[in-house]
Amino acid sequence: MIDVVIVVVAFVTVIVLENASGIAQAGVAAHLGALASLVSVAAVGSWALGLPKVQLKSYEARGMARSAGLGGLLGITAWGLNVFIGYDITGSGPVLLASLFMIGSVLVRLLMLRLVRGLYGLDIPVRNVLIYGAGTTGMQLALALRPDIGTRVIGFVDDNKVLQSVSVAGLPVFPVSAVAAVAQYNDVKRILLAMPSVSRPKLARIARRLGDLGLEVHSVPSFAQLVGEERLVNSLEKVLPDAFLGRKALDETLMDARDHYAGKCVLVSGAGGSIGSELCRQVLQCNPARLVLLEASEHALYQIQGELSEIVRHTTCQIVPLLGTVTNRRSMTAALETHGVQIVIHAAAYKHVPLVEGNVLAGVVNNVFGTVQLAQAAAAVGVDHFVLVSTDKAVRPVGTMGATKRLAELVVADLARSAQAMAIPSKTVFCMVRFGNVLGSSGSVIPRFQEQITSGGPVTLTHPDMTRYFMTMQEATQLVLRAGAMAQGGEVFLLDMGEPVRVADLARRMIEAAGYTVRDTETPSGDIEIAITALRPGEKLTEQVSITQRQSPTRHPKIFVAEELGLSASELQDALGQLRKAVSKGDVDAARKGLMHWVAKDLEALAVDGENPTGQTAGHAG
Repeated sequence: MIDVVIVVVAFVTVIVLENASGIAQAGVAAHLGALASLVSVAAVGSWALGLPKVQLKSYEARGMARSAGLGGLLGITAWGLNVFIGYDITGSGPVLLASLFMIGSVLVRLLMLRLVRGLYGLDIPVRNVLIYGAGTTGMQLALALRPDIGTRVIGFVDDNKVLQSVSVAGLPVFPVSAVAAVAQYNDVKRILLAMPSVSRPKLARIARRLGDLGLEVHSVPSFAQLVGEERLVNSLEKVLPDAFLGRKALDETLMDARDHYAGKCVLVSGAGGSIGSELCRQVLQCNPARLVLLEASEHALYQIQGELSEIVRHTTCQIVPLLGTVTNRRSMTAALETHGVQIVIHAAAYKHVPLVEGNVLAGVVNNVFGTVQLAQAAAAVGVDHFVLVSTDKAVRPVGTMGATKRLAELVVADLARSAQAMAIPSKTVFCMVRFGNVLGSSGSVIPRFQEQITSGGPVTLTHPDMTRYFMTMQEATQLVLRAGAMAQGGEVFLLDMGEPVRVADLARRMIEAAGYTVRDTETPSGDIEIAITALRPGEKLTEQVSITQRQSPTRHPKIFVAEELGLSASELQDALGQLRKAVSKGDVDAARKGLMHWVAKDLEALAVDGENPTGQTAGHAG
């Protein structure tokens, strides 16, 4: 009906123009006959070309060529009327008719589209966005977002000066220097990076610069990546691990803990790891004078140094990358003295349960004797505070990794217990902070499940009833720093991990969050299967945060202090001596047996002290 009406309007317009020039003199009957012929051609042609089936939001891409074709057909029809039946119209008439029809067809549909969008968007909030990158991907993204009523693309941002003088996809291209002003004027909160060919480090720098302006930055893939022709390196939507936490994560800043680290020299061991790197980011919020990054992996150290150097570029904080291992006492002492370290946060450890179970001696050397060397060096130099980052695997351990972390705790506790421990006078305040699994950390189930879901499954679980305590990376590291700030000496700080989460439920939620269904007996046609394997060596079905029930609250509602010192100083020396012999001989069995023997002795000592250590079954620190 639209095309028919437009034909009538176009025909009348041509007739009026022709009459005005005194050329067309045909009668009313001839005009009506010609109009009837044109209306018939328009109706049949429109239906044949499928114009009524083209959605308004798709017309710009799919319908314009069809309208042009129909306009041409009408022009040919008008010319044929002149040639075959002698209808008196000038040679320019058919061309004018075709042009007017095409212009009218396009304009009416665009106006209808705007009207429909306006009606649909009456109660829908509109988000203004900018697209960084006016290339092919940016242009395709702008066109793809055009039908979205809730999103309005303000324009492009590009550092190419040639593009800044032209219009891309009907939108202006702004220089990078104008981003802040454009965003403020148009109330833009989000910017989309449409540069899939740019290297990830450069993208990170651009994103950091835009983030400093208060913009939420998203990186989008190319459309070729989306259809599988190129490797998909990023996704439009952010993946938020805390969405699977099952409780509200900590939503606060370091607040009163800042003063403890402000203006100090802080050393973080294992700075390139997932926990260590986040600790470094959080420490930088406290404005330290110097941050020493101790890391055994050259690549990890290079990555974290580059990232943190960008963060502190406008501050006076000095970033010191230190390539080394905590097992070297001499280099640790030299590093602490050279850089004037005042606070040590010891996060370096081998933590993957199956790997440590298969590499017992390496686990003992790094987790136990690495802690001994760094802690003794801190005591000898006179570092103010030493914070050991521990794990719930240290509670009643059944495997090597947990046992090494428990002995590391005992080493630090023994140093705190006696200023003359191991004949080393010390003013250092020693403490430990113990917590459970961290979402998104290296080896966590979140990235592993994501990889399995991306590859089509199956998602593997070691046991259907396995439960774990989870907290976000930011929450865990902030609480570690808060606990370290309130330490007086010898405390075992426990973090409130909330309620345990069934890992099977977590896997199911992640599959469904990715837009898939779980394939099981109830849904055999589902997308991704959850496969049960078996408990791995050293792995427990449930985890706990506390060995005993003797806990005291602190001034922070999520931090508690436990009383858990079991082995005496002499027993600890015997344990370390036995392990040294096993390591020097390369005797894996002796090292494993020694670990489990002294862990058992520790639990016995706690029981003799008046409490059954096996009675604590809940991991909730509160």
